[in-house]
Amino acid sequence: MFKVFVDADSLPVREKKIVLARAIKEDLAVFFVADRDLPDVREAIKNHKDKLRAPFRGVLEKDEIRKIDSTIRMIIVESGENSADDRIVEMIEAGDLLISHDVPLSFRSIEKGAVALDDRGEIYTKENIRERMSQREYMMAFREMGINEEKQRRLKEGDYQKFANSFDLLLNRLK
Repeated sequence: MFKVFVDADSLPVREKKIVLARAIKEDLAVFFVADRDLPDVREAIKNHKDKLRAPFRGVLEKDEIRKIDSTIRMIIVESGENSADDRIVEMIEAGDLLISHDVPLSFRSIEKGAVALDDRGEIYTKENIRERMSQREYMMAFREMGINEEKQRRLKEGDYQKFANSFDLLLNRLK
């Protein structure tokens, strides 16, 4: 079964809610990796456990019920440049899905056989990630020369819908 890895430090709240809702609904194995505690993820894990355990209350012993656990995980790494990225690359496998805005992390994950989705709904594959890396390096060179400042455009309503649609598409494909 495939797993979903989320570079949770940079994922906007609205997209995080989309991922959490699907994880709870479909019992997806989702790993939120960040360098800090994420209260919304912690709350979703609690809610998911409650949902999974509810049908067994009064049927199983309490010790048995406690063994029923959420498929959502929060992995907190030490602060530091690329610490979350390195942990994701360590864990991700072929056939898994990465959700991240970080192009180099997406590249590293795709090299291991995963598929990547960014927060604007762009799907990265082996076929298109090299071009995206080249664009990134090109723009970085301009910034270093002081020619161009990096200005990321704000998320628009259509970006949220594109993310949700792409996420659905990839989940259906990976199943």
